[in-house]
Amino acid sequence: MNRRSFLQQSALSAAAVSALPLTGLASTNAKPSIRFAFMSDVHIKAGAIPEQGMQRAFRHVNAFKPKVDFILNGGDAIMDAMKATKAKVEEQWALWNKILAEENKLPIYHCIGNHDAWGWQMTEPEIKADPLYNKTWAVQQHQMPNRYYSFIKENWKFIVLDSAHENNGGYIAKVDPEQMQWLQKELTATDKEMHICIASHIPIVSFVSGFFFDKTEDNGDRKISRALLHTDSFTLTELFRNHPNIRCCLSGHIHLQDIVEYRGIHYYCNGAISGNWWGGAFKGFNPAYAIFEFYKDGSVKREMIEYDLYL
Repeated sequence: MNRRSFLQQSALSAAAVSALPLTGLASTNAKPSIRFAFMSDVHIKAGAIPEQGMQRAFRHVNAFKPKVDFILNGGDAIMDAMKATKAKVEEQWALWNKILAEENKLPIYHCIGNHDAWGWQMTEPEIKADPLYNKTWAVQQHQMPNRYYSFIKENWKFIVLDSAHENNGGYIAKVDPEQMQWLQKELTATDKEMHICIASHIPIVSFVSGFFFDKTEDNGDRKISRALLHTDSFTLTELFRNHPNIRCCLSGHIHLQDIVEYRGIHYYCNGAISGNWWGGAFKGFNPAYAIFEFYKDGSVKREMIEYDLYL
């Protein structure tokens, strides 16, 4: 039987494995302007568990009551394209599109995750020269207007960033110069009466980025990789100070959940549909997605929803 689980954590105990109630930012009893699902890190691949898991997750959110208006995919739709042959990537995208067509009837918007980008960890020159190399393939598969873009729902603007970038065979979390220039213009051009939500695959500010690894550096410092948290967090949070209508930032990537309030903005890291990459719970966090309610006054409410992976 499908169950709904409230797994909202406070910023000070965000990495705890026990489920704790948290009401988030919302302070109104009014009807929300927007209700949507943030579904991240599906990591679809061939196999009974991931295929049935994706089917059940999208079936679950499509049947959610009260009904959601749309889905925001937080990235890493497929298991991995960074180090996979073209045939293997084609297989993964085919599965994604097939299950999505069968199980989802809701409008869906997409972030690009690092695992959606093709060829970063491949050395063959023909792959680097292929027109589908990097993020072109993901943009095409998701039918995105660009690798970063914005859209408006009611009195909310959603700004979707491209946060993962190839870096010497690995990847780094940041906003590249071209995108930063666009972001600055986008924020400045937004009506001050309109609320802003920023979505990125990799967190800009996060508590659980420091809990991904089970160890610290040799000197005891917290181990936070440049692949787990935006390296330009200082720049971005300073930029955000000039735009007080930014209400929240949403992310996935870490497969853990938290809520952090910093300088009046709430940063939500929203777990993973695949949990421990289709191996159950990851550090105590079961496969889940987030339901967000955005209100006309700019307040926000998040509810973490578990779905039954194994039926």
